Amino acid sequence: MDLLEVKGLKTYFKTQKGMVKAVDDVSFSLSPGKVLGLVGESGCGKTTTALSIANLLPPEGEVVGGEIFLEDVDLLKLSPNKMRKRRWKDISMVFQGAMNALNPVIRVGDQIAEALVLHDKMTYAQAMERTRELFRLVEIDEDRINHYPHEFSGGMKQRAMIAMALACNPKIIIGDEPTTALDVMVQAQILNLMEKLKKEINMGMIIITHDLSILGEICDDVAIMYAGKIVEKGTVEAVFSRHNHPYTRKLIEAFPDIYGERKLARSIPGNPPSLLSPPEGCRFHPRCEFATDICKTTEPALMSLGGDHLAACHCQGVWNE
Repeated sequence: MDLLEVKGLKTYFKTQKGMVKAVDDVSFSLSPGKVLGLVGESGCGKTTTALSIANLLPPEGEVVGGEIFLEDVDLLKLSPNKMRKRRWKDISMVFQGAMNALNPVIRVGDQIAEALVLHDKMTYAQAMERTRELFRLVEIDEDRINHYPHEFSGGMKQRAMIAMALACNPKIIIGDEPTTALDVMVQAQILNLMEKLKKEINMGMIIITHDLSILGEICDDVAIMYAGKIVEKGTVEAVFSRHNHPYTRKLIEAFPDIYGERKLARSIPGNPPSLLSPPEGCRFHPRCEFATDICKTTEPALMSLGGDHLAACHCQGVWNE
């Protein structure tokens, strides 16, 4: 049984210029012990998808269609109070930018203990002991629980955020750019930690990233998003080695090859479309050198390429022959 199943999710934002279709008919599933990567350019709908799952959208955002099942419970049908109880216990989130996510005037240990007292009904002493366990798990000296965020390095803050997300033993953790703004050595430490947690705790993870190298490190499956839609998804190996959508290929080509010739990576020509009025047909067609007339008029459906590998392209197999 899937741990999480998202079906036909549509999340729109009300703006002064009109309705922005930030996520427009997105579907995927997540199994226990698996890591799904959501990848794409800025504004493609990755973070909005995650915020929709956790019901943390800002006031102008609204889920206007679809279903989000956590096991057999449709999260979209829960009242705000019941959904609040699901957070931390069932779904937790590691937000982008740990420096801004931690309260600067409260000790880090107290911030983690607060969630345990509130959701697991622990005493303060029990919560602090659990916090010490979590610090050991994420490889922070447990004596640092009484320190303030400004006394932590960037990598320690990120590990503290992961400890906070793990506090109530959730079934799913969502990491929104969990290694952004960290140097490469600290990034490696965080990725190794997440790989370790994946094996030891058997929880599901969703990792939102621009960094394709992260996918190969810790993800089992990947969904490529463009302009509010998933254009390709499958196992990391299938999508990387047998990608069948021009946008996926462009993303891979835009990533530096440390073993190849030293040169600037190729950027993707053009700009993502406005989601106030997305183009008809395939949303990538204005930037696609292989687009045909049908691409400009008819939206492609996700089609099987074998197994769980799917791609939405009218020119499947033609452009890479």
